[in-house]
Amino acid sequence: MKPKIIFIHPPVAKPSEPPAGIARLSACLKANSVEHQVVDANLEGILWLMRSASRDGTARSKWDFRSFKNLEGNLHALRSIDTFHEKSRYTRAVVDLNHALNMACQPYGAMLTLSDYTDKKLSPVKSGDLIAAAENPEANPFYPYFLKRLTQAMEETPEYIGFSLNFLSQAICTLAMIGFIKREHPRQKIVLGGSLTTSWVQITGRSDFFTGLVDEVIAGAGEEKLLDLLGAEDIQRTGFTDYSLVTDKPYLSPGFVLPYSTARGCWWRKCAFCPETAEGNPYLPLSPARDAEELRTITEKTGPSLIHILDSSIAPVRLQAMAQQPPGIPWYGFARVTEHLTNEDFCRELKAGGCVMLKLGIESGDQCVLDSLNKGIDLKTASAALKTITGAGIATYCYFLFGTPQENEASAVKTLDFASRHAGCIHFLNLAVFNLPAGSAQAQNLATSDFYEGDLSLYKNFQHPDGWQRAHVRNFLQKKFKKHPAIVPILARTPEFFTSNHAPFFTF
Repeated sequence: MKPKIIFIHPPVAKPSEPPAGIARLSACLKANSVEHQVVDANLEGILWLMRSASRDGTARSKWDFRSFKNLEGNLHALRSIDTFHEKSRYTRAVVDLNHALNMACQPYGAMLTLSDYTDKKLSPVKSGDLIAAAENPEANPFYPYFLKRLTQAMEETPEYIGFSLNFLSQAICTLAMIGFIKREHPRQKIVLGGSLTTSWVQITGRSDFFTGLVDEVIAGAGEEKLLDLLGAEDIQRTGFTDYSLVTDKPYLSPGFVLPYSTARGCWWRKCAFCPETAEGNPYLPLSPARDAEELRTITEKTGPSLIHILDSSIAPVRLQAMAQQPPGIPWYGFARVTEHLTNEDFCRELKAGGCVMLKLGIESGDQCVLDSLNKGIDLKTASAALKTITGAGIATYCYFLFGTPQENEASAVKTLDFASRHAGCIHFLNLAVFNLPAGSAQAQNLATSDFYEGDLSLYKNFQHPDGWQRAHVRNFLQKKFKKHPAIVPILARTPEFFTSNHAPFFTF
């Protein structure tokens, strides 16, 4: 039976695990007996590009030659846990793979890494540039791959082809693939969804960005709209998450990584400048009983080596459920710093239940900044939590944010002081420069300008009230924060390109 829809996960995203959104849609369609297929064009395309460049013999330097010669060995290395026991071996494999990938795309005027895609001529936040990518798909470095792969997919004569667009790094390639399909098969119906698509619709109030190329735009949770579009009758809502169509794919991780969401949205939803609030996204949790049932079922079917909890922040009740009904597989995810993480017994239960790493958004080492951002974080609690979590044997991946309107350089110095004093409790670091969401209410009180020149930009530039501009922030991070003797070894542990997606494997 021909598929009614073929889902495509487009390049470029980290090729370490399968796409979670498509897996949830797949489960829903399967529960309603709707024929469908899944193409992970991100993983397939990245592997195709590297191997193609290696076969073409385009090496011009010793590094080119080495990265092509050792390509298969390095791919194998990232799928072996032994590599993660030696950071230098891991780094060499990742850096060489990334070099091979970048070499493969240079003739196309693009910059390609294992986690990002940028084009020298086209912007992912200009609808005109994205349409130009669709009009000239041959200019895309993935064209030789999707020329063959999409032609093969079209032989299945699906009613729809659906693209899940979640990151800016996927936008140009997505439109190039859509343009190719529409040129070769003008009557083929295209569906566009995903979190980036949703953000564009909610912030701009439009859904007609690509008229003539995209037939249906789905913003937000897509199950109901998709089932209606595909003509499902007597809709069943019992589908959970189904990875059966991608479990055999050779992702670049040691074993199958299972991405899983216990909720949509964020349970806190009070932070200033929060995209969840600005876009009006509700918090929609699953019941703890359903979580436990589904995780147990999926792990039995997929045999994962690691579970990645995708929630914006795992609610305390969810953490308690994970501790009381552990999935039996190592897991990690994002959690807010709250009192329950200062409890030694609870943290030991989390560890015994498989928690190997928690990502913690501490954001600032200045309590006044945290309060003004309504983060709901107390630094004394954060300090105690870091010590308790680490004492229980759980790794921490700490996130700090610089350049908010409430921060100045003195506040940033306090953040450096907090991080350096707790260096023994911080295993990995993420240091981010603040982006002002275009749709946030707080943006109305600031002098703003376009962050990127483009009608689809999600962020605004702003004049900092204290003159703490992005250039000053970056200079502080590069010359002071990252060079602090307590911080240097933490940053050296950060997995290149894959960052938090691979960090848990260094704790095994």
